Amino acid sequence: MKNDSTLKRVSSPASDKIYYWISGVILAFILLAVTYPLVFILSASFSSGNAVSSGKVLLWPVDFSLEGYEAVFRNKDIWGAYLNTLLYTVLGTFINVTLVMTCAYALSRPKLRGRNFFMFLFTFTMFFSGGLIPFYILMKDLSLLNTIWVMVLPGALSVYNMIIARTFIQSTLPTELLEAAKVDGCSDVRFFFSFVLPLSKAVIAVIALFSAVGHWNAYFNGLIYLNDRDLYPLQIILREILIMNQVDLTMIIDPELQVANAHAAAVLKYALIVVATVPILCVYPFIQKYFVKGVMIGSLKG
Repeated sequence: MKNDSTLKRVSSPASDKIYYWISGVILAFILLAVTYPLVFILSASFSSGNAVSSGKVLLWPVDFSLEGYEAVFRNKDIWGAYLNTLLYTVLGTFINVTLVMTCAYALSRPKLRGRNFFMFLFTFTMFFSGGLIPFYILMKDLSLLNTIWVMVLPGALSVYNMIIARTFIQSTLPTELLEAAKVDGCSDVRFFFSFVLPLSKAVIAVIALFSAVGHWNAYFNGLIYLNDRDLYPLQIILREILIMNQVDLTMIIDPELQVANAHAAAVLKYALIVVATVPILCVYPFIQKYFVKGVMIGSLKG
């Protein structure tokens, strides 16, 4: 009886309600802090340059206009960079997922000779590197400068993602499953394609998302290793416009906007941010059901 009364005091409905109410208020403030900048950028991109520059845009578009988007889609540099980023993202993500899953499967097998030594080598690279100048010299000696491969091959194997995938495979696919498959004449290669990949959809979705977002937002490699403007990713063009204010105002054909140069630049910036963000946002709903499961299994076990 004493234990029952103690339990009731600890888990009283009143204390639970207070806890949930405080948590809800805190999460609501965090949601507003994260959501408002996105709403503001979207509203500003559909507003007139005069309304944006004068600070009239707060939540909803003011003086609805599509001039910013028209300017973005008329710019050949932006379209070329957009296609380049799509290519880098698709190709880079495929390479990342392929290398991560094959390496993770091999290192997940306890009978692999030298498994601990290989794990040490992989983990060592997470903390130590040669630096920017030796890496640039390496890219030059490999003739990768000013090629698409310099955007997808460096960092093709993420050790962090590989550890998550390896832990997922170890916790999901027992060794007995491989031994039973080998009794029926199944090779390691067939086991990898027939069992490991179909049963690892959750972690593959997580790795693909991490890789795709990383390639989509990548700009440093392009800034350092690319001199050919035709190979620039979208983020380099976005950087020029947002940070360096290199806006080609001749793209705006409206005479009033050509007079108000600052207004036109503001509209173009917000429209370009929306155009650069939408593709990645569209990916999340399709892999959301795998995302939490893959991350939690990879982080809690192993």
